[in-house]
Amino acid sequence: MSAPMLLQAFHWYTHGGGSLWRDIDAKSRDLAAMGITHVWLPPAYKGAAGAESVGYDTYDLFDLGEFDQKGSVPTKYGDRASLERACTALRNQGIRVIHDVVFNHKMGADERERVTVRRVNEQDRTQIEDEAFEAFAHTRFTFPGREGKHSKFIWDKSCFSGVDVIEEPDESGVYRLVNAYGEGQWNADVDQEFGNYDFLLGADVEFRNKAVSEELKFWGRWLAEQVPVGGFRLDAAKHVPAWFFKEWVGHMRDSLGDDLFVVAEYWHPDMDTLNAYLDSVDRQVMLFDVALNHRFHDASKLGRDFDLRTIFDGSLVASLPEHAVTLVDNHDTQPLQSMEACVEPWFKPIAYALILLREHGLPCIFAPDLEGATYRDKGSDENEYNVEMPAIACLPKLMEARRRFANGPQTDLFEHPFCIGFIRHGTGEAPGCVTVVSNGDASEINADLGNDHAGATFADFLGHRQDKIQVDRDGRATFPAEGGSVSVWVRCEAMEKDA
Repeated sequence: MSAPMLLQAFHWYTHGGGSLWRDIDAKSRDLAAMGITHVWLPPAYKGAAGAESVGYDTYDLFDLGEFDQKGSVPTKYGDRASLERACTALRNQGIRVIHDVVFNHKMGADERERVTVRRVNEQDRTQIEDEAFEAFAHTRFTFPGREGKHSKFIWDKSCFSGVDVIEEPDESGVYRLVNAYGEGQWNADVDQEFGNYDFLLGADVEFRNKAVSEELKFWGRWLAEQVPVGGFRLDAAKHVPAWFFKEWVGHMRDSLGDDLFVVAEYWHPDMDTLNAYLDSVDRQVMLFDVALNHRFHDASKLGRDFDLRTIFDGSLVASLPEHAVTLVDNHDTQPLQSMEACVEPWFKPIAYALILLREHGLPCIFAPDLEGATYRDKGSDENEYNVEMPAIACLPKLMEARRRFANGPQTDLFEHPFCIGFIRHGTGEAPGCVTVVSNGDASEINADLGNDHAGATFADFLGHRQDKIQVDRDGRATFPAEGGSVSVWVRCEAMEKDA
């Protein structure tokens, strides 16, 4: 079986006009040939911004680009028929379709309701004022364009725990809705940033309402009846009570199969926090390796002043490799986005080598790194910026190297602060490789490959070095890399086989 590779098939500025589903349909065969085993799609349902919505402003989970709502029938990515074709094409190529699940909040309500609220200290959400008062809030979702098709459930104020905008009086902030759940308190089983990070934005979903939790389970089953589902990416897991995702993922596994792939976006670098979260959800999910993403960002900024021997320190893949989805960048860390911590282009080949060719972790490839991207948007300073994210030229070769040569046990050669490497020893059926990276000047590492490789000749599969390396009679050789670069050394006969 091919080593798994996840592709995030979109970014925050993916072009609209309904082209994404068509593109994925057209590229499905090529993605499979590249070794992609899982494709993560953006939220496929209607957002509050209609055809302009990236998808994280959830309006109607049951509108997959089928109904005239929020000014459009299609979503930004296309209509329902195009989504169905894209998902089916991926499945037919043996690729798992990973759907983005945005349950934490809803936006774009159809009606406002009179509610009772308490003001909340935004910096310490546990501080909720005793005095309650009446106001209006946009908390009623009737989905008039859908007219009850697929689900007749109406969301009202009883389905939410908080809002960030009220009217009469007209204010914005954080407001706890007075409802029948939690005795006026937020859900406790969430991240503790700001004292309690239940509330994020919009109309915050009240998972303690049994009708709500059952509706979300029904939606998961319904989605799998409409399009192929190979797994889910759980958005904003810090803000959703862990007990709910434990229950929901368990229900989806019971309904769709135990092999369902699930990765939660619990964006936190601390291993104790992540380990506790995994315990809370019965270890049913994988997590993105936020700490490693931060290390890549720091290394790309510091250059040779970063000690590469420490690159995996504090990372999820080092501590809990069976739960780690490793990544270089994503739609939140890319330039001009909310958690901007992008990795500099010069370092991305090194970073991808370190997630694609090693023994542990499931690597996630970000679409702009494979295809490139250009866009324009405002920064936090309100100035306009043109952004170009170049395609990483050697990324397709690194993906091919994972598929062909990242085999067998691993030996780390982390001996120098600016040049490290590792050996994949291969198996009886599949060849291995020697990977060398440098964040300083051109350098080299010494490797003991064993007597099986005595006299063998190695070449750089990436073509960054043109020389050949001869292994001595004791199975030892010195493998170089250019400065600020990566080389993947493979036996010449293995490179030529099935090339």
